[in-house]
Amino acid sequence: MKTKHWVIFITLGLIWSSSFLWVELALREVGPITLVAFRAFFGFLFGVAVVVTQRIPLPRTWKEWAPLIVLGLTNIAIPFFLISWGQKSIDSGVASILDATVPLFTILVAHFMLHDDKMTTPKVLGLLTGFAGVVILMSKDLGASASSLLGQLAVILACIFYAASSIIARVYTEGTSATMRGLGPLVSASAVMITSAFIFESPIKIPTLPITWVALLWMGILGSGLAFIMLFYLIHEIGPTRTTMVTYLFPLGGVTLGVIFLNEALTWQIITGAVLIISSLAIANWSPKQA
Repeated sequence: MKTKHWVIFITLGLIWSSSFLWVELALREVGPITLVAFRAFFGFLFGVAVVVTQRIPLPRTWKEWAPLIVLGLTNIAIPFFLISWGQKSIDSGVASILDATVPLFTILVAHFMLHDDKMTTPKVLGLLTGFAGVVILMSKDLGASASSLLGQLAVILACIFYAASSIIARVYTEGTSATMRGLGPLVSASAVMITSAFIFESPIKIPTLPITWVALLWMGILGSGLAFIMLFYLIHEIGPTRTTMVTYLFPLGGVTLGVIFLNEALTWQIITGAVLIISSLAIANWSPKQA
């Protein structure tokens, strides 16, 4: 990957790795559907501001809008809800390690659906090394929450949706601008989740705690609006498999936040997991030709 790809990749990982903490904080005051509705809506407002200020042309045909509408459901509304609902019964650290299974699903789907993202020995070794890292990193928390089976299954199902969405984006949004790839899906995601909140969590609870608003704004503006622009840019630049490896940074970021802000212990699992995760990125992107 080029330097600009690494910068975007790491920035995306930093933004999203904090989302599990913000989700847990927001769930103390609002339900999971309402949480996703606020998050998608704030992301949508950010998208409108970007489109207006940069005068980005909107898609003009149904062929361009259709995949964006589908991605709003498969890449935002459904997985965001599944993860938020799952975190009601599992720790944020457990959710972050389960989210790191996205590349494993992606590499399998991409191998059969894309001609230029096939499985290679470095990719497989990198994926397995990284997954071993996240398992070691959060092994204690994962074991402690083993009884919350439904919550864990919900997050895994969200990962399957993420993997499928990365392939959909690569195949069907080739002619769409990078900005609209990220912002277009927020239209359908906002509409669906706001409607769902009024149906399933009525009356809607308006947050009163400042920390809840900080969490919702962070997840909406940065975690949805800006992050999806970066995500779909990377998908088309470096491929779905390498892009979804950003999830391997989630447990590392989540644990770091816990050590700094929650006084959690720095254990051998954290150090070993960090080394394996960083190594996995280097292994998966190693090219014999370049060497």
